[in-house]
Amino acid sequence: MIRVLDIVFSALGLITGFPILLALTLIGLFETGSPIFRQQRVGRFQKPFTLVKFRTMRIDTASVATHLADASSITRFGRFLRRTKLDELPQLWNVLIGEMSLVGPRPCLSSQGELIRERAERGVFAARPGITGLAQVKGIDMSTPRVLAETDAQMLATLTLRTYLRYILQTVLGKGSGDRVRDEE
Repeated sequence: MIRVLDIVFSALGLITGFPILLALTLIGLFETGSPIFRQQRVGRFQKPFTLVKFRTMRIDTASVATHLADASSITRFGRFLRRTKLDELPQLWNVLIGEMSLVGPRPCLSSQGELIRERAERGVFAARPGITGLAQVKGIDMSTPRVLAETDAQMLATLTLRTYLRYILQTVLGKGSGDRVRDEE
């Protein structure tokens, strides 16, 4: 049932949100010249996939976990996108094609060895990664790998249709802070 909702919600989001996606793409194009950010992430069963987001950092920023990036790398428009979580909208495509779910553990980079080990020990990779979930609404980010993996495992063990919808609603209503950036706090 959750996969069906993922397909319905992501398709509706992409169709109805198209004008917003287009506007954000154009604004990002003027700011950085490259509004769409693509990055290899670790997906279900540790299979790599290409995550798409709106670019929030300068093009020359190193490809590292967000908590390791410098706050000065975030563009002015990128701050707005991150604060409103609009940078996540292109991931609806990842959800639609089955690489992600709306709710699940945030996909990490292959270089985040400690987080990968912690998640593997807890069976977290059996689920599709998600745009949001328990860790995101609680403000837990990738800077604390063990806590994040434990929270991801807890979420997956208790995930129901009701909690799936609750995490989506809480995210849309602005609960959680997203991944912190060094010197941003």
